[in-house]
Amino acid sequence: MEVYIDSTVENFEEKGKEWEKLLLSLCELTVREELKTAEINEEDLEELEERLEVSVLVTDNKGIREINQKHRGIDSPTDVLSFPMYEGKEELLREIEYEENVPLGDIVISLDKVKEQAKEYGHSERREFGYLLVHGLLHLFGYDHMEETEKEVMRKREEELLNKLSLTRD
Repeated sequence: MEVYIDSTVENFEEKGKEWEKLLLSLCELTVREELKTAEINEEDLEELEERLEVSVLVTDNKGIREINQKHRGIDSPTDVLSFPMYEGKEELLREIEYEENVPLGDIVISLDKVKEQAKEYGHSERREFGYLLVHGLLHLFGYDHMEETEKEVMRKREEELLNKLSLTRD
């Protein structure tokens, strides 16, 4: 899997390799676990994983507000935005037969919101960053939280994935 990471904030660079390692681990884990639910044999799973791409932009509240305004018409900062290339796993799996490199989509995370929400929820910035990343990745696979039942399914899946890397609530 190819993960493209970009940042518009210096603070992210201070987190160094630890956060990059976390980001890569969560991307790989989430993709592998989601593809497993599609009942793909192990050989095809590995080949598919190698062809997938995701882009992650870490920005600040100003940056994410501009993106939110431009793409969603909402003039306020948010914690995470996801821009999936496919409607969900089924469409992804249909399209993957025809594409050599398969972009899942783009994720944008506000580092300002990571810090704010970590304080608000009483856990580490690392955990909050991981949560927002997994949340964004699940959107790329078609998860949503508009309806209460969808929200319950998505929250349960987020916690399952975060627990696999010991990113529990402190």
